[in-house]
Amino acid sequence: MIIDTTTTDRLDAPSGTSRSVDHLDPLESHAIFAVREVAAEAERPVLLFSGGKDQAVLAHLAAKASRPGGFPFPVLHVDTGHDFDEVLAFRERRIAELGERLIVANVQASIERDRVPDPGPAASRNRLQTTTVLDAIAEHGFDARFGGARRDEDKARAKEKERVRASPFSEWTELCIWQYAARESIELPSIYFAHRRPVVERDGMLLALSERVRPGPGEEAATETVRFRTVGDAACTGAVRSAAASVEEIVAEEYFQP
Repeated sequence: MIIDTTTTDRLDAPSGTSRSVDHLDPLESHAIFAVREVAAEAERPVLLFSGGKDQAVLAHLAAKASRPGGFPFPVLHVDTGHDFDEVLAFRERRIAELGERLIVANVQASIERDRVPDPGPAASRNRLQTTTVLDAIAEHGFDARFGGARRDEDKARAKEKERVRASPFSEWTELCIWQYAARESIELPSIYFAHRRPVVERDGMLLALSERVRPGPGEEAATETVRFRTVGDAACTGAVRSAAASVEEIVAEEYFQP
């Protein structure tokens, strides 16, 4: 069963930075309603938390839906073993600030139990996460999960199959996420913003140097000013050259540059 959290009328993002962001108010209200509704109906819901911007906003909304009490559900993070250090540090800090229960499911444990094949130390583990998520759901008996699937990517993210999949962001776009994060002053992982970092260019992507990513034959490392658009597997997640150091600058760069 999938909880349909869509509204009757589509709420499109504004066409320029000078317009009001009042469109965020009904999106916020509906997302909070969706969280409360599923939390009341499900016996063992769980909030999936990758440490990315969508989940940071979702955790913020869950806090609004739950306060002054705590979340009526735990938070589940799938650690691929290839996560950026900054994202893991953000996860620990944010969940501690919220005072909520964190469950960490490890892809490495799935590999060691032969639940998924080992792709090798430098290969992406993104596709392995689904098995780890489903195993964690079965182990803990979760019957509903809150995810960060937006209306502009819902089909791409709808991989896990549980009894109830709740999408509080079913009417949100990525621009809405950025605008709401700015309005609410929500902290996001530092890798979203411009910073100096050693990278290597490979297959048209700028990969961050790490123990899994080293320069190959004919490649040279260089320190550049970059940011990341997503917080995925560090072995394959490319950065972009950018000087955008705030949410407002990112929005201007991504959506409103000629």
